[in-house]
Amino acid sequence: MSDMVLDINVLPRTLFSKIKAEKVLFHEENGVFTLTPVLEEKKSFDSLIGMFSDGKLSIDNYLKDKQLEKVLER
Repeated sequence: MSDMVLDINVLPRTLFSKIKAEKVLFHEENGVFTLTPVLEEKKSFDSLIGMFSDGKLSIDNYLKDKQLEKVLER
């Protein structure tokens, strides 16, 4: 039994055209080969925009909070 992750470009074109993922998990057990698509979640660029990279506070919300603080200080 062995497992490995392969790039789909190393597969023959007939298999390559049927797989909708960038990589596949190759599994062999008792002479039976199994290819399972590996779906990778891509980081959302939107979560990196703003003050904090965790996406909890956008720059717009941060600026609104700062404006509200200035109003309340008066």
